[in-house]
Amino acid sequence: MTYPTYTIPPRIRSFVTRVRHLSNAQQRALEKLGPKFKLPYTDARLDYKVIFGRDAPLVLEIGCGMGTTTVDIATQRTRDNFLGIEVYEPGIGSLLKLIDSRQLSNIRVIQHDAVEVIDHMLTRDSLDGVHIFFPDPWHKVRHHKRRLIQLPFIKLLASRLRTGGYLHLATDWQNYAEQMLRVLYAEPTLVNVSSRKNGYVLRPDYRPITKFERRGLRLGHSVWDLLFTKCPASLVSG
Repeated sequence: MTYPTYTIPPRIRSFVTRVRHLSNAQQRALEKLGPKFKLPYTDARLDYKVIFGRDAPLVLEIGCGMGTTTVDIATQRTRDNFLGIEVYEPGIGSLLKLIDSRQLSNIRVIQHDAVEVIDHMLTRDSLDGVHIFFPDPWHKVRHHKRRLIQLPFIKLLASRLRTGGYLHLATDWQNYAEQMLRVLYAEPTLVNVSSRKNGYVLRPDYRPITKFERRGLRLGHSVWDLLFTKCPASLVSG
């Protein structure tokens, strides 16, 4: 499969800050559990062993939403640590409630712009995996420049992955899935895991189907999962 050369756009923020109402339960969760599970944004590199209290594989999730998927995966994979990034406070409050109800200790979350967190707080070659599930598709053509999955961002993200670490994306917008493939193929350190002709993978068992995804599937919508791994530097051409 041949893909055209990808043109690198300038850095544009991929989200719009909106005032979101906090429920009483979300507010209580932030007050009670925030000090333990919510990390402040700083310009210092994180010491993962210190913040989680153990040395374990680390998976980054960008855009936790209301936290259901994050918590479901962390419940399955208790031997892994999960660091979530989410900009909306109600989502973080909901995530903290779920962490408490499941009695999990392997999740931490940061409320900030993902690009700045990755750039300033995460060390190179330190992530074992990255999840980006259903990022805002910015479906109008004039807004495509706001999409998160752009080559400069993927280059930054790839620099934080360990050799053999994986990047898992999912979207229910076909033209965004096609853009994701073009961008990932344009990053020479990443290799597609898929052996299928279309370049996508079947949904891995660890990724739960969300209620919105299930509704979309009932309506005949499709979902595209992409899974790439970071190859050794010695295999990168050029």
